[in-house]
Amino acid sequence: MRQKEIKKVVREGYAKIAKQSSSCCAPVNSCCGSTDLAQNISKSIGYTEEELEAVPEGANLGLGCGNPVALASLREGETVLDLGS
Repeated sequence: MRQKEIKKVVREGYAKIAKQSSSCCAPVNSCCGSTDLAQNISKSIGYTEEELEAVPEGANLGLGCGNPVALASLREGETVLDLGS
C-alpha cells in the first residue's frame, strides 16, 4: 500500500469513529467495546493508572498508539513536537 493510500485508510477509519454517536463496534460508549478495553489498551502502551484517572470521562477511546512522554525520558526545558496522526 502506498503512503497516500495508507493515509486515506487511516483518515477514513478515524472519521468513521468520530461520526458514530456511540461506538464503532458495539452499542456502548467507547469506540472499541468498553471503557475497560480502552483503559487496558492505554495501559499496554505506557500510560499509568494515575495518568488515565486524569483524563475526562469518555475522552479515552482506546485509539492511542503510544505514550511518547513515558518513552522519551524527557527532561525539564526540552521541547516536544506532537505531529499528531
